[in-house]
Amino acid sequence: MTRTLRPVSGNPIRRAWYIWGAAVLCYIVAIFSRTSLSATGINAAERFHIDSATLSGFAVLQLVVYAGMQVPVGVLIDRFGARSLIVTGASIMTVGQILLALTDDTGAAIGARALVGAGDAMTFISVLRLIPAWFPNRHIPMLTQVTGMLGQLGQIASVVPLVIVLDRFGWTTAYLGIAAITAFGTLLGLVVIRNAPVEVEGPTGSISLRSALGGLPESWRHPATRLGFWSHFVTPFAGSSFTMLWGFPFLIAGEGFSRDTASALYIFLVVISLGCSVATARLVVRHPLRRSWIVLGIVAAQASVWTCLLFWPGSAPLALVGVLMVTFAVGGPGSLIGFDFAQQFTPAHRLGSATGLINTAGFIAAIAALFFFGVALDLHGAGTPSDYTREAFRTAMLVYYPIWSIGTVGVWRSRAALRRWIADNPASALPVS
Repeated sequence: MTRTLRPVSGNPIRRAWYIWGAAVLCYIVAIFSRTSLSATGINAAERFHIDSATLSGFAVLQLVVYAGMQVPVGVLIDRFGARSLIVTGASIMTVGQILLALTDDTGAAIGARALVGAGDAMTFISVLRLIPAWFPNRHIPMLTQVTGMLGQLGQIASVVPLVIVLDRFGWTTAYLGIAAITAFGTLLGLVVIRNAPVEVEGPTGSISLRSALGGLPESWRHPATRLGFWSHFVTPFAGSSFTMLWGFPFLIAGEGFSRDTASALYIFLVVISLGCSVATARLVVRHPLRRSWIVLGIVAAQASVWTCLLFWPGSAPLALVGVLMVTFAVGGPGSLIGFDFAQQFTPAHRLGSATGLINTAGFIAAIAALFFFGVALDLHGAGTPSDYTREAFRTAMLVYYPIWSIGTVGVWRSRAALRRWIADNPASALPVS
């Protein structure tokens, strides 16, 4: 197909900020759609008459779809542009939320969450692709961090306004409201977002899906991809699984907090995440040779506070849970460090597949955490919300430790491999700053 160039009208600097802002709003909508099940998990269990393992299956399937689509979505972005994928993703999420609002069948509800996962999968890496297209290199690390963390504002919407609407107007109205918001994302993408200062009409790249998939083994063999993968695997999964599904039941049924207090803790986590994103970006820029140590430090902090909570006699104090929220909050910015390794060391023609592989990692870990947490609750006899107890949740908390251990070993081994590669290829790395 013939490609033609068409200049985008308006002041390019001002237009860049408009487009980035619109893309971030679309990402916030995607996060809102993704995490809506967490605040409504107990309601979902009652509406669909399902046990804890099945409820975990809702979120697990959504994440499986998300993770499995990352590499194909990266190729589609190369061919059709970020705008098309953002619009398509918002449209698919709208269909999924409408279906979830109207059905009371478990199978249909699981299919609806799969659609939400598919639409969500198209959003984040599309937004990331817009940043280097519209902004100079010196802005990319900070904007990447800020994009990732501003997206978490969607969690606030999923635990405060959504809960209010759900309590007052019921399940159907609440989820039709979510569908209306995701439809707004579709409109925003169509009207505001453009791929680059000079638009390419027609396919934007020549790499086919088959060619990209064939190059995946080569991308994986590069130690920078593996270090990025394990960094993204080990840092965010604890917070992701907590905020996506099990956090609200754990805080309310396990620790005895009120719904208002649990909501406040979620908001606190998001607010701290925003500050951590800026601090992490500055730390990475100033100490580029210590990035893997930053990742390992985040993991150590999460595991230490989780252990304190696990062995605390009786219900945990609010202060300790607040500290846990801080360690979860920094996990998101820590996971974005994984993309820095790929951007600095990976050859340009494999950057798309490398980025897709890295972005699957945190969701693979979150899938494992979500699934085994639910299974552990069932094995402890807490298969339904009425059976949730503090002891059952404390037992389920143990499933995080094997995942932390696997990820830590992966970071350590791939870090050593990348250092050896740098020694053998001193001229191959791009400048850090």
